[in-house]
Amino acid sequence: MKRQERMNSRFLNNGKTFCILILSLMVSAIAQAQQRDSIPDPQIEPPETPLEAPEVVIMDSTNNFKRIQIDGIAAVIGDYVILNSDIDKTLIDLKNQGASAEDITHCGLLGKLMEDRLYAHQAVQDSILVSDDEVNSTSDRQIQQLVQQVGSMDKVLEFYKKESVEAFREELFNINKLRMLSEKMQRKIISDIKVTPEEVRQFFKKIPEDERPVFGAELEISQIVKQPKVPEEEKQKVIDKLAEIKADVEDNDASFSVKAILYSQDPGSKSKGGFYSMTRQTPFVKEFKDVAFRLQEGEISDPFETVFGYHIIYIEKIRGQELDLRHILIQPDIPQSALDEAKVELDTIRKHILEGKYTFAEAARNFSDEKETKFDGGLLRNPTNFDSRFELTKMDPNLYNQVRNLKDNEISNPILEQDPRGGPPSYKILNVTNRYDEHVANFAKDYIKIQELALREKQFRAIKEWMEEHIEDTYVSVSGSNKDCQFANKWVKE
Repeated sequence: MKRQERMNSRFLNNGKTFCILILSLMVSAIAQAQQRDSIPDPQIEPPETPLEAPEVVIMDSTNNFKRIQIDGIAAVIGDYVILNSDIDKTLIDLKNQGASAEDITHCGLLGKLMEDRLYAHQAVQDSILVSDDEVNSTSDRQIQQLVQQVGSMDKVLEFYKKESVEAFREELFNINKLRMLSEKMQRKIISDIKVTPEEVRQFFKKIPEDERPVFGAELEISQIVKQPKVPEEEKQKVIDKLAEIKADVEDNDASFSVKAILYSQDPGSKSKGGFYSMTRQTPFVKEFKDVAFRLQEGEISDPFETVFGYHIIYIEKIRGQELDLRHILIQPDIPQSALDEAKVELDTIRKHILEGKYTFAEAARNFSDEKETKFDGGLLRNPTNFDSRFELTKMDPNLYNQVRNLKDNEISNPILEQDPRGGPPSYKILNVTNRYDEHVANFAKDYIKIQELALREKQFRAIKEWMEEHIEDTYVSVSGSNKDCQFANKWVKE
């Protein structure tokens, strides 16, 4: 294990830098650095004096006078200011989010916050735009998730020590605006970077044999899924119920919000009266977005179906490309007989595969109800890189527990699985089609992974070169107390 860690360390360091960068962008204190009264006027000559925090004299509990430093400026990057309190609060928030702060230093965190602001500053210079609608939509989704996690908006405000929803929204807006500008700038820097097969070969060739990365044990997994068939009478019951709710709202002025609280089965919006704010980019299923964007303000849709069940949508407000809507989701009841039928069908398919009537891949193509995998013979794709291999140490725990005891070419018994997205349950059978033991990187067998490493290194070099060039061309000032930091970039100009 020590040998593997040693060989892998050079490839993990760059990834670790990006992880810290992303984490540092997501904290609630960052917005304080953007307060207008702290931003230097670009038309005014920058001050030459160090950006030290002012001091005040107070009397302590023993009636002695002492000097204390109040919050001051740690650094200025272009039009952005970083306060000393931003660094401290960022570290606290990272710890609260469960991140390990063991390797994060004051100087390292300040350096990452400075990088964030340089990206955002240059994005503005390059006319890279982030619309208010985009930012507000992102903030709305985050607030919805937070409310869902802690139970109420009051608890969210208490946790983040905010006096009002407006103050919290304003701070979240500033955080997300900076983060989205920064991300767009970074994507622009690396958008055109590609690696050729020859570059991949040269990258691999330059790695000393005793330093080549070790890839953990991996599996290729296939599955066949059967969805229980919902009786038509159950579907019609739901459609009739939704039509009844729609008529009551339209004809009798009943509250759509109250109806959603009473009847909706969507856990993400039920407690909020079915409310969502969304744009075309919001990650909702296509059928939902198609219906929502066809409706006019104040209009209620007819009942329609998605993978989650049946819906009706009420458009509360249209703001440009953003919709405020409420919806009600009701799922048809699936009788136990339908679940039993799906299980029996999978048992029969499994029996026929074991008898050699057809292969697992042929059975998947002919009988599986999962469109995403059936045409690929049931082969699962790793969501992180869309490769067919799953590294055991990085697999989803549920999937790992389902396949860990399967031998090669063994087929599991039918497994009942709840849809993590909230859709109806289904049965599936699994098959481990290939197994790869832990091994030192091999160019032919591990080309895709080596290509990823080569591309990551090339992107990292491009980011580094961009950073050096723009630090030189941008106004940067670091307070005297931080000038001794050993930054990864040359922030302190001579």
